[in-house]
Amino acid sequence: MQTFFRIFGYARKLRIFVPQYIVFIILSVIFSAFNLAMLIPLLNVLFKLTPDVVFEKPTEFEISTEYISNYFNYHFTTIIENSGQKQALVFVCIVVLVSVFLTNVFRYLAAVISARIRLDAVKYLRMDIYEKVSRMHLGFFTNERKGDLMSRITNDIQEVEVSVLSSPKALFREPVQIIIYFILLFTISVKLTVFTILILPIAGGALGYIVKKLKRKAIQSQQSLGRIVNILDETLGGMRIIKAFNAREYVNKKIGAETDYYRKVNLSYSYRKELGSPVSEFLGVGIITIILYYGGSLVLDEETALSASQFIAYLAIFSQIISPAKAFSQGLSGVQKGIASGERIFSVVDATPAIQDHANALEIQGFDKDIEFQGVSFSYDREPVLKKIDLKIKKGTTVALVGPSGGGKSTLVDLIPRFYDPTDGVIKIDDHPLTACRIESLRQLMGIVTQESILFNDTIFNNIAFGIDNASEEEVIHAARIANAHDFIMELEGGYQTNIGDRGMKLSGGQRQRISIARAIMKNPPILLLDEATSALDSESEMLVQQALANLMQNRTSIVIAHRLSTIQHADEIVVIQSGEIVERGTHDELVKGGGLYKKLSAMQNT
Repeated sequence: MQTFFRIFGYARKLRIFVPQYIVFIILSVIFSAFNLAMLIPLLNVLFKLTPDVVFEKPTEFEISTEYISNYFNYHFTTIIENSGQKQALVFVCIVVLVSVFLTNVFRYLAAVISARIRLDAVKYLRMDIYEKVSRMHLGFFTNERKGDLMSRITNDIQEVEVSVLSSPKALFREPVQIIIYFILLFTISVKLTVFTILILPIAGGALGYIVKKLKRKAIQSQQSLGRIVNILDETLGGMRIIKAFNAREYVNKKIGAETDYYRKVNLSYSYRKELGSPVSEFLGVGIITIILYYGGSLVLDEETALSASQFIAYLAIFSQIISPAKAFSQGLSGVQKGIASGERIFSVVDATPAIQDHANALEIQGFDKDIEFQGVSFSYDREPVLKKIDLKIKKGTTVALVGPSGGGKSTLVDLIPRFYDPTDGVIKIDDHPLTACRIESLRQLMGIVTQESILFNDTIFNNIAFGIDNASEEEVIHAARIANAHDFIMELEGGYQTNIGDRGMKLSGGQRQRISIARAIMKNPPILLLDEATSALDSESEMLVQQALANLMQNRTSIVIAHRLSTIQHADEIVVIQSGEIVERGTHDELVKGGGLYKKLSAMQNT
């Protein structure tokens, strides 16, 4: 139940409408019950069993069934006395018509409020989980399947909307309707209603057993759906490789096995869920049969005060209890799947980001002096990736990181914008520990260009101006010129408004990289982090990108991970990293003369 109420907590901005919703529901049920109560005077008129006396008009107003009954009987018997039974029939029909109209007006108003609450909750729930996911550190996305996260943001939230947030009608209106109907039944016959209540737990126990079995299957269903979405995301993104390796049958078998499991789980869930409806209906008819026998005996017993018309109205009212009871049981069944989805959503919402601002974090306004690593070590699991790194990067200098693959170069760079935090040691910027700085203000100082150009399915203009509000056309063009991108952009049919497709696949590798560089230029950061930005390019594209990088690096502090050593020979300092340790450092000429690992790497690339 905690998950259930927590989901509705997202509609807190509309909580002022909840009292109105409750009032409208109660009024709609009261008028609906009143329609059924009209059966008694209607049958009395038709069977000519109307009273021969005129009831007295109630003197004091009060909210009770007795007052309403006496007030109606006064007008009803007065009409019979003055105008005859046909006019009394007209009166009853008019009352029924007005009552039905009011029933549907209040039902509509309640439905409108319910829709507002549902849609408001869905909006804030979806934004909450996405905001939490966007705040998580990069290690979180390594451990979690992207497809499963997408499933939680889409499918699970949709299930919550359908099952839980649409449940007020089933879980609130139906119980209110049952309670009001039972109050009406008590006014007709206390003895018969008590008997009815005694036999109802039989049906309730059977339905409760069915509902209890649903939740586990619902959780398995949503987990399987998350795996299906993940497989689809991977296969659609890697379709080139799938076709190249003739792996279509392999992938089909993989997704076929998961969809078959999803089918079996949902089939089992459906068997149990659909069982609730026929069981409740059969038990309802069985109970009515018992009531028919017992109530009929009371009518035939001359010592009881239960008339035939009252008993017929009683049966009609009780038959109306079956439908809300059935809807209530189905609502409980559906809510189980919604709660299972809610628990999957809240497992992400409640996750604590490993990287977050500390209390009273410092707002970094600029970069003045240096970045310093002091005894920094880091490990993803148990094996250390970096070991006791000591390094100082002065403002305005270019420091290149080189060495064999897997040595820890990219990890060292990822520590600077706090994508990860060191497991030991400290990193400082202008003598402030990074962990004491606000993450957003720290990252605002940095521009990042990676080996893989990460672009979005949008226009070139919006990709260059990404993250910058109200960027002008002149600023974007200026950044593109510096990045050697303006000429090829203008050759495209749409110019800067050209959509570049998913991940920029409409552009070549060199063009994508220059767009990435233009994006970094737009940010105008004092610190640049370049992770093998030219390693995947052909010679011509590399030359253009190198010119763009040279323009970008002017008057900035740059940390460059280099695959091709020829591109970093003019760096102020070259740091050679092997197996997580700094094994050499110096300028290009100094390292070549030193005859160490750098010289060997340089000689291998020159042969």
